[in-house]
This record gives sequence, structure tokens and C-alpha cells, in this order.
Amino acid sequence: MRRAKIICTIGPASRDPETFRRLVDAGMDAVRVNFSHSSHEDAAQTIELAREVSRDLGTPLAVLADLQGPKIRVGVLPGPVPISNGEIYVFEALHDADAGTTAGAIPITYPDLASELEAGDRLLFDDGRIAFSVEGMDGNRVTARARTDGTLLSRKGLNLPGKALQVPSLTDKDRADLAFALEQRVDYIALSFVRRAADVSALRELVDDDGVLIIAKIEKEQAVRNLVEILALADGVMVARGDLGVELDFEEVPIVQKRVLRLSQESVSIGITATQMLESMTASTRPTRAEVSDVANALLDGTDVVMLSGETAVGEYPVEAVEAMDRVARRIENESGFLEDPSDIGAPTVRSGVHRTVPGAIAGAATEATHRLGAPFLITLTTSGFTARLLAAQRPRVPILAVTDNSRTYRQLALAWGVVPIHHDEPVGYDGMLARARSYAFEHGLAEPGRHCVVTAGLPFDVPGTTNYMRVETL
Repeated sequence: MRRAKIICTIGPASRDPETFRRLVDAGMDAVRVNFSHSSHEDAAQTIELAREVSRDLGTPLAVLADLQGPKIRVGVLPGPVPISNGEIYVFEALHDADAGTTAGAIPITYPDLASELEAGDRLLFDDGRIAFSVEGMDGNRVTARARTDGTLLSRKGLNLPGKALQVPSLTDKDRADLAFALEQRVDYIALSFVRRAADVSALRELVDDDGVLIIAKIEKEQAVRNLVEILALADGVMVARGDLGVELDFEEVPIVQKRVLRLSQESVSIGITATQMLESMTASTRPTRAEVSDVANALLDGTDVVMLSGETAVGEYPVEAVEAMDRVARRIENESGFLEDPSDIGAPTVRSGVHRTVPGAIAGAATEATHRLGAPFLITLTTSGFTARLLAAQRPRVPILAVTDNSRTYRQLALAWGVVPIHHDEPVGYDGMLARARSYAFEHGLAEPGRHCVVTAGLPFDVPGTTNYMRVETL
């Protein structure tokens, strides 16, 4: 089985039921609803389709709702604006994104732009393709000199590298999208443009005790500086390399990626690598060699999840992109020695924090016992899914069969590295849940009767986070 998991962004190219089912067959483990582009109507259609296909195929599919966040953009232009290197241009900060501007000025959708800039600051548009340096400010207007040629279009994003803006972490649109996502019982919420731990706390207060897991998107320089504090509060992190590669010098991104993924495993947070992984496959049936190496490197860095964006949302070959991602992941994971030394694939070598708790000790001991016994898999009986993720952070050489009676946990574990989620719809109890895991293993050819396996659980069963029990069973 493939250990790393695959998220697909769903859009016009993949929303029809036939293509969607083919994505699942190709290896999709979760769907991403991108609220930067999806209406509530489109999102509801995608979520319902995911639930329907999951029921029909008997396989878990997680749903990740990605909030747009406080993205600063160009307003509505009357037409494309040609940009000439060395020329002076005027930008006007708007309170209303659709309001008009003074003749000749380029509208920007952040009203406090001029007050937060200084001469010499950089303005980077369209993922850094068009650059300006600030010359001066006058009221709500900013004068800047072009440093590149290009064509500026409506709604293109603006990045201000190194600037700590006072923009709120959640916009009014985000709050409306969040309320909708919670009504739809999504499994994960991705928070865009996180800068500090307080941004995650603000979202946590809004979701209350809903049970949804929070993914903090690391795409700002401030987030990189505050990474440890963010990881302490988030359930996972996404290396969002698009905006991150604009906020930072591009040569810094691979180093940051490795650090984020290493620390995410040490804190038992889900690590997701995203953006431009197989981008050429939006228009090609085959990835470039560099893209294959990029995916492989992320897997070797220890990523739990790899994500496809435009490749599956608007690309011409969405199914082929998932198939390519699956092929690369399986080849890397099947490489001799890949799972022999966990430190080679990001598993924490310094056991700290949660790894020194009782659940952490149980997870470490269970993994070691499984390897010594040559057991074909690990079994964990879980309510919240945390123990399964804790076991996954140990990077065992065998699958983790996670039995849960919680339908949302069942879906959420679709994104846990090396975990096979198994839904148990009978009364909760050790014997019944173990029998469910045993029957699943026999049905899927994972083991034969008489083999040993290691089981972890928490007693009493109905208290999440109390993993305190390990036992060796004979199948």
C-alpha cells in the first residue's frame, strides 16, 4: 500500500461524477475545496459527491475546506495594463474592492496599503512575475517604479515581502465560508496566510468543539519565524510554496520545506506539501523530470501528504496527474531501505514533547515490538484518531489499521501517513473492534491466521487521548 496520502483540488475539470470516481480509483485520499474560487453551491456539490462516492466504494475520503484568507489583490481593471521596466505607476488603496479609482491609478483591495509602506519596499504581483519598488505615498495613493516588464490583470495577487501587515487573519468572507464548511461537516479547515499562533487560536475559538482539524498554511515569512508556536496549536501544516516562494527568496523554500516537515512530525502534526508539484500536467500527459524529483524529495523529507492544485482543478489531465503522483510515491516507498531507518524519512530522532507522554511511549513501544515480531501490521483502536497519527509519526515499516466508531475520525484518518482507516459501526469494545480489524486484514490479504500483531488502545474506550494499553495478539 502507499503510505503518503494525496489531496486533489476539485474544480471544473474534476467535479463531474465520472472523473471524480476515476480520481478515487487513481489514488485520491482527500478533496480540497478552494474557497478562493469555489462558490457555496459548487462546494456543496463537491462535498456531497465525496460522501456519495465514499459510501459507494466503502473507502474514506476526507474533505479539506481551504479558506481564502486576507489575500491582497488588484481590483477590477478596465483591461490589461502593460507594465514597462523603469516606468512610474500609481496604485490606489480601496475600501471597496469593486470601487473605481482616480483615472490612471491601479486599484488595490487593501485600504491601509499606503499607511503601512515605506520607500524602497517591494510590491510583487502575480506570484512575483511583476515587481515594483515603492517611491512614495500620498494619502491612499502609492507611487512605485516597475522593475520588470509584464502585463497586470484584474484580481492578481499582491505580496509585500518582509512586511508585517495589520490585516486580520480572517476576513468577512472567510467567516461566511467557515460557517458554511462547518454546516457541511468538513473534516479539515485550512487557514491561509497564518502569521502567528494567535491566528490559529482565533480560528480555534470559532470552530469551538466541532471536531474539525485545523491546517495552518505556511506561506508568510512571519509564519516561518513563529513555526514552533503555530505547530503547538494547529493539527497540521501545509507548505504552501506558491506565496511562500514570493515572500522568501526562492532558494530558501527547499530549506524551509525540510524544516517544516521535520518539526511537524516531531509535534505529531500532519505535514502537507503543496503547489506546483506536477504543474506541467495541467496541459501534458507526463510530468517533467524536475517535477518527479520534487515529489520524490518531498516524500524523502517525510511529508505525510502531497497535494495537487490546478492539475486536478482545471487541468486537462486530472486523472493522469493523480496516477503519476501515486506512481512516484509507491516507487520511493518501495525503494530498499526507505523504511529501514525512520530518521531517513523524517521520523523524529529526538523524542520530545508528546513523544515523552504515556501515549507517546506506547506508540514507540508498539512500533518497536511490531518490528521485532515481524508483525504484518499494527492495530490501534481509536476515538479521536490521535493515537493513529502518533503511530504514523514513528514511521513503522508496516500498515497501521486504525479502527474507529467515529465517522469523522474515519474520514480524517484518510490523510494520516501509513494508516488504513476502518469504520466500526457496532458497540464500542475491545473484542468487537479487534474482530473488525482481524476480518479486514483477512479479507484484504494482509495476514494469515496465526501471525502476531500488536494492538494499542486507551482504557476506558470513550475518553479520547487516553492511550495507555498495548497487547500482543495472535490472529
